[in-house]
Amino acid sequence: MSTAVPEWFSPGPPGGWTADMLDHLPPGAPRHVELIDGSLVARSPQTGFHMLTLGLLERSLRPPRELMVAREMTVTLGTRQRPEPDILLVNRSAFSTKITSFAPEDVHLVVEVVSAESGRRDRTTKPIAYATAGIKHFWRVEQEAGLPVVYTFELESAIKAYVPTGIHRKRLLTGIGFDVDIDLRLPA
Repeated sequence: MSTAVPEWFSPGPPGGWTADMLDHLPPGAPRHVELIDGSLVARSPQTGFHMLTLGLLERSLRPPRELMVAREMTVTLGTRQRPEPDILLVNRSAFSTKITSFAPEDVHLVVEVVSAESGRRDRTTKPIAYATAGIKHFWRVEQEAGLPVVYTFELESAIKAYVPTGIHRKRLLTGIGFDVDIDLRLPA
């Protein structure tokens, strides 16, 4: 069974989509749409693993007062780049109830939970874009034997690239300007 692509979606506007257009998609557009290299990417339905992992990280991250956890909000990295990380740590002062996207300078950490359809984007495209924009910390979460494995990275600002800081199974113990200690066992 195939679903027809709506007329407005493809081929899109001349020159491609821009970050500001994401806030003005027509009614009936998918709830979660990212802008990657000027192309709209609709996110596929999440798996149970994805949902449980996001809930665990959202509940377990305990940032200092000046930061807050945000979930499934976009980051405007440029005119043609507006990805939607699964979890972000952002400056509390940048948040408002009307905001739809954060500026990269307000983002302290982005977390991507890899799924079958997002693997290439989550492992290569997005980390390069986040690093180029100067976002200090990046975590990629993969599934291994039904449990999350968290790959942690920190920005090496001289070369605008992420360097690995660890691979975490069962327990995520790291520092990102504050101590993080998370039991990675998912609730049953």
